[in-house]
Amino acid sequence: MHPTTIARVLLAGAVLAALAGCSGGSHRKDEAMGSKPPVDHAQQQQQAVQGLPGMPPVLDPHDIYAADRPGELSPVVKDFPSRVYVPNTNANTVSVIDPQTYKVIETIPVGRQPQHVVPSWDLKTLWVNNDLGNTLTPIDPRTGEAGEPVDVHDPYNLYFTPNGKYAVVMASKDRELVFRDAHTMKVAKAVPVSCYGVNHADFSLDGRYFIVSCEFSGELLKVDTEKMKVIGQQKLPFHGAMPQDVKISPDGKKFYIADMMADGMWIVDGDKFGKPSFLPTGKGAHGLYISRDSRVMYISNRGEGSISVFDFQQNRLTDKWHLPGGGSPDMGGVSADGKVLWLSGRYNSEVYAIDTRTGEELARIKVGSGPHGLAVYPQPGRYSLGHTGIFR
Repeated sequence: MHPTTIARVLLAGAVLAALAGCSGGSHRKDEAMGSKPPVDHAQQQQQAVQGLPGMPPVLDPHDIYAADRPGELSPVVKDFPSRVYVPNTNANTVSVIDPQTYKVIETIPVGRQPQHVVPSWDLKTLWVNNDLGNTLTPIDPRTGEAGEPVDVHDPYNLYFTPNGKYAVVMASKDRELVFRDAHTMKVAKAVPVSCYGVNHADFSLDGRYFIVSCEFSGELLKVDTEKMKVIGQQKLPFHGAMPQDVKISPDGKKFYIADMMADGMWIVDGDKFGKPSFLPTGKGAHGLYISRDSRVMYISNRGEGSISVFDFQQNRLTDKWHLPGGGSPDMGGVSADGKVLWLSGRYNSEVYAIDTRTGEELARIKVGSGPHGLAVYPQPGRYSLGHTGIFR
């Protein structure tokens, strides 16, 4: 037989085999799945990612936010009423907003200069960081009632280690990272730092380290979670840099750091902790928030009243939404269904509700003076790493 003829016969046979496979493929796949024992995804992912001891297993090594899908509420919070908690730094209060009506339904007196409302690791408590009051005010998100303040010095911001063992207080003026018992807030270890203004952070995919921004000296720290030790430090390559919010990419490979003076965000490889690249986003870049499908990140540009939209897969900005009439969008979070981005208006005594599909302003709500780190609660996720709500 001629070689060309042989090739044609072999090709025809391959095509027929492929067609036969396609015609019954789904049925055979179902049969095969039914004949095998169920896959232990937790065990599979634990083997893929060797996390910090005691940390819940990583659900998906390619998407750190896999537990944050729309409506996927933990049994711990599924019966909590949906609310937006707004700390008013100048008024020493927390405004409570009903997101269905866009109305303030309660105002809670707290300590002096509340900066952020922080969900606890176990999701059961909201901690109000009374920075100048040197206390944390607990709020029961089931009832909305505030409890007795807990003495904690200089609690500008608050995070939790991924295994739930420690709270990490960003003691900005004290120039310390203070590891405390996550429940009693008793000090376990105070770690002095040589930078100024520690304020925001996020943890690596495996939870073994976290990156911290130092607002007043324009620096970044890398901290070993288990050893509670600074293992890296670098100065950002911009004169007058003021790094703010920190978020990790869905694949866990990059950290993004908003910079309100450089007017954009720095992008750094967390493992290598080398020289960062920079992406301009808008004047006064401040807060970073991930969409419920892990596709985009919303960047609040406080100095120009806008929100930039960054697409992770395309690695670029794809949109910018300007608040009608301007404003000062600062800190906040995404609603449980992913449809609304909530941001405080730091210098306008207001809160903005923004449609995440169109960028349309849905509501502008008056609150107390100096609204800052508001928390949308509850949100999807198995546990909280702190700040205004970093859930995994």
